[in-house]
Amino acid sequence: MHFDYYAWITLPLIIFFSRICDVSIGTIRHVFISKGFRKIVPLLGFFEVLIWIVVVAQVMKNLNNWACYLAWAGGFATGTFVGLQIEERLALGLQVIRIITNQDCESLLKALKKGNHGVTVVEGQGGVGPVKMIFTIIKRKNVQSVVSVIQQHNPSAFYSIEDIRNANQGVFTANPKKGWASFLKLFSRKIK
Repeated sequence: MHFDYYAWITLPLIIFFSRICDVSIGTIRHVFISKGFRKIVPLLGFFEVLIWIVVVAQVMKNLNNWACYLAWAGGFATGTFVGLQIEERLALGLQVIRIITNQDCESLLKALKKGNHGVTVVEGQGGVGPVKMIFTIIKRKNVQSVVSVIQQHNPSAFYSIEDIRNANQGVFTANPKKGWASFLKLFSRKIK
């Protein structure tokens, strides 16, 4: 009896890695839609569906091959994970950090300003007395550094972080490194 390596090993591996590609592209496409990068989305959608349809055709030709089904499901799960990892590394967009504290926050404000983060301070009334609310809009890739500053200078402060679709004007930290996110933003703007 002859073992069919193509049907039981090669084809499932092709399906697995193809699904990783198309699901990763789909995940990134959804992120780009939510972040407002609309010009690149149709191109990503084209390649996502092209890969998907080629893989579906192969699965349909091999309906009696359970290894193809496992490769399909495994590729989908892995592709979702890979897509989220790529999205996390791109760190596209802006986020607002809202800091609420009833402690002295002068050292925190100085540290944020020293890091070239724009801040807005509002006096407020909290559940146990007067508080200061500090708002800063930052690039998503700078969130960890700002959270570290908060924990260093005012560790008992409450803070929340939310996505922002768009912001106009403001003070933002300069980005000396040019990476994929910068390339994609430049590419997206050039094709407008």
